[in-house]
Amino acid sequence: MIRRMTAADLEQVAELEQVCFSDPWSYRQLEEGLPAVYDAYFVAVQEERVQGYAVLRVLAGEGEIQRIAVLPACRKLGTGRELMAAMATYARAKETFSLSLEVRDSNLAARNLYESYGFRATAIRKDYYRNPVEDAIIMWRHED
Repeated sequence: MIRRMTAADLEQVAELEQVCFSDPWSYRQLEEGLPAVYDAYFVAVQEERVQGYAVLRVLAGEGEIQRIAVLPACRKLGTGRELMAAMATYARAKETFSLSLEVRDSNLAARNLYESYGFRATAIRKDYYRNPVEDAIIMWRHED
């Protein structure tokens, strides 16, 4: 089930960050971001356990996917797709038809997911990521 994230989810999402990212957001960053007016936080939950989460920022008619993460044991089960669908629905409801994101060059699974949602690579940010240093691929999706 996908739903909006609440403060009760913070601990599990902070743990998910540690597992999924080499440069994770801290509990405090998550806590401070949750009430942000431009950000929508979503969680994928099964049996009261957070299996994935995503953050979409909507500002000035454009959306940027800030984060999307799924526990390794829950990957390839459709959780990422469900989170992407929730963000796309939210963006449309906010009359936001252009979405962007950045992804590690080597993260082919994520890039394939984004491409299946109509995202296309448009630019490269050299050495954008740390731990390890790697280029970011900038991807956009525009709906008519």
